[in-house]
Amino acid sequence: MPHEPQPQPADELDAEAVRTWSSLALAALDRAREDIDAINVYPVADADTGTNLYLTAESADRELAAAFEDVTRDTPAPSLPEAVRAYAHGALIGARGNSGTILAQLLRGVADVLGTEPGDRSPGPMLAQALTRAAEEAYQAVAHPVEGTMLTVAGAAARAAGAAAGTAADVARAAYDGARAALAETPGQLAALGRAGVVDAGGCGLVAVLGALWQALSGQEPAAEPVRGRAVPVPQPPRPCDAQDRGGPAYEVIYLLEASEAAVATLRARLDGLGDSLVVVGGDGLWNVHVHVDDPGAAVEAGVVAGRPYRIRITHFGDERRRARGERAQRAVVAVVPGEGLAALCGEAGATTVLARPGEAPAVAELADAIRRAHAREVVVLPGGTEWRAAAAEAAEAARGDGVRVAVIPTRSAVQGLAALAVHDPDATFDEDVVAMTAAAGATRYGELAVAERQSFTSAGICQAGDVLGLIDGDIAVIGSGLPETAEAVLARMLGSGGELVTLVLGPEVPDALAARLEAYVQQGHLAVDTVTYRGGRYSAPLLIGVE
Repeated sequence: MPHEPQPQPADELDAEAVRTWSSLALAALDRAREDIDAINVYPVADADTGTNLYLTAESADRELAAAFEDVTRDTPAPSLPEAVRAYAHGALIGARGNSGTILAQLLRGVADVLGTEPGDRSPGPMLAQALTRAAEEAYQAVAHPVEGTMLTVAGAAARAAGAAAGTAADVARAAYDGARAALAETPGQLAALGRAGVVDAGGCGLVAVLGALWQALSGQEPAAEPVRGRAVPVPQPPRPCDAQDRGGPAYEVIYLLEASEAAVATLRARLDGLGDSLVVVGGDGLWNVHVHVDDPGAAVEAGVVAGRPYRIRITHFGDERRRARGERAQRAVVAVVPGEGLAALCGEAGATTVLARPGEAPAVAELADAIRRAHAREVVVLPGGTEWRAAAAEAAEAARGDGVRVAVIPTRSAVQGLAALAVHDPDATFDEDVVAMTAAAGATRYGELAVAERQSFTSAGICQAGDVLGLIDGDIAVIGSGLPETAEAVLARMLGSGGELVTLVLGPEVPDALAARLEAYVQQGHLAVDTVTYRGGRYSAPLLIGVE
C-alpha cells in the first residue's frame, strides 16, 4: 500500500515527516515530469530532466519505505537519523542523469545534518543548517559549477532558510519561496535558457521537492506547482538539440562506484579530462559518478582503476534528442548481457541492454521496457541465453501489439550476442540484417567456465565441489582443478574444428594474467587465429569463450 502523506505539526521534524515529504515530492515530480522534460535545454537538450528527477525520487522513496516495512508492535519505527539516511541512500543508488545526481547529493547533505542525533537543537535551525549543508555539498560535487542552474536554486533556498526564524515549517516555507524567486531569474543567468526563453529544468524539479517539504511540515499545499501551475513563466518547448549542435560529448555515462576518497579524487581529475558535466556524489565508500564523454569505454575503465563500478548506464545523446522530438529510429538492438562490463560494451556499440543477474528469473517487464526505451520501428532482440528466450518472445509479442516489428535471434550465450552485434547493419533491410546477425551468432561456438557448487554427475564424469567445469555449447566437456588448465583444455577442443577469432570475456575476479596466458596459448598452436579480450564485469561468469 502506498504511504498516505500525513502533514506534521508545525514544529515537528521526525521520521514520519521525512516519509511524508518523500511521498509528496514523488507525487509532485510525477505531475510535473512531462512539463519539466519539455523545457530541458541545459546542459544537454535531451528532454529527460523531469523523468530523471522522478526516477531518482522514486528510488529514494522505495528505500525509505523499506525502512518502515518491518515495523511491528515490538519493533520501533525508524528514528529521524535512520529515516533521512535511508532516504539519501536510496537517491544515491538510483540517481539518474545530471539533475538526479545533484538531487542525490542535496539529500545527502540534508542527511549529514539530520542524520545525527539532534541533541538540544530545535527543528527550525536544524533544518536551516541541513539545507545549507545540502547546497554546499552539491556545489562541491560538480566539477565546474554554473550559475543559473539547479545549484543556483539550491543556494538561494539555503540562504533564505538560514535567514528565517521560527519553526521547521517556517524555514521550509522560506526555502521554497527563495527557490522560486531564484528559479525565475535563471533565464537571465544562463545564455542557453535565455535563448530558449525557459527557466532551468533541474531548478523546477528542486522547487517541487522543496514545496513538498513545506507541505509535509505545514499541511498547506503550495499555491501552484512550478511548471504545470505556471508559478514561473514557461514558453513553448525549445528545439531539443542545443548542446549537441554545439559539438558537446556524445554519451552520458553513469555508474555506482565502490572506492576510497583518495581514489575518487584521482578519478575526478581523470574524468574531467575526458569530458564535461562531471558530477561525483556520495561518500563512505559508495559514490555515484556522472559524466558526459565521447569515449564511454574510457570513462568506465577509469572507474575500474578507481574501484568497483557497477550499475553502469550509457546513453547516446543522439538517441535522446531523437526521442525528445518524438521520432523513432528505424532499427535498434536490445541485448541481454550477463555482466556490467558487457553492458557497457554493448551500450557503446549502440544497443539497449538488459542486465541478467545470477539467481534472478528473467523479467518480461524488464525486456519489454528495454524495447520501449529503444524507441524504434524495428527491434532485434538478443536474449543472450536459453533461459531468457521465453521472456524475449513474450516481450516481443507485446511490442508487436504496439506496432513495432521485432525479431528475436536465438542466441544462447553472450559471446554469440557479441558476434551478432558486430555484424549489425542498420542500413540493410530488416530481413537482411536479421539473417546476417543470426548467421554470425550460429557460427560462433561458445564455452564457459564455472565452479561446481557440490558433487554431481555430469556428462564428463563426477565433479566435486570446487572443481572447475568447462562447458562447450552448453554441455560440460571438461572437469579440472584450476581455471587456466581447464580454460586451455576447453580452447583446445573448441579450436580442434577450426576458427578464425577467439573472444575471451573475463569475470570480475579473474586476473589479467589469465588472458595473457590464453592469448599466448592460442597464438602458439593456431597462428592464423586472432584473440580479443573483454572484461565482463560484475555478474559475469569466471570466463566466457567464443570461437568464430
